[in-house]
Formats: sequence, structure tokens, C-alpha cells
Amino acid sequence: MQIVVDLNRCQGYAQCVFLAPQVFELHGEEALMFRPRVPDDQHERVRRAAAACPVQAILVGEPAGLGAS
Repeated sequence: MQIVVDLNRCQGYAQCVFLAPQVFELHGEEALMFRPRVPDDQHERVRRAAAACPVQAILVGEPAGLGAS
């Protein structure tokens, strides 16, 4: 699983930080840092974090080429 965060849309509500602290981290008051490649044990937490984002700034997907023949 990979994630992309639209940092222009992100408003620093930090719901993602509370729900998936191993993937999302707030630096200062509004600077969001995140791990683009999500560890296997964090998938469900990241899905919940994406759903909880008030501005829907988190996009969740599979890495490109996965399952391609």
C-alpha cells in the first residue's frame, strides 16, 4: 500500500497522526510528514486515517505495477 497526501489541501487537523502515528507525524504546528510506503501492519490504521481526514487530503492505493503480468 502507498499513500499520497495533498499537502496543499491538508489543513493540519492531525486526525491521521492520532489514528496512524507510525505513518504520519506532525512537525511544528502544521508540517505533516508521512511514510509513502505503508508497512503491512498499518494498512487498516491508514485506511481509517484517510477516511477521518476532514478535507480528504490522503489518497490510498497500491504501488504501480503490482499484479501486472
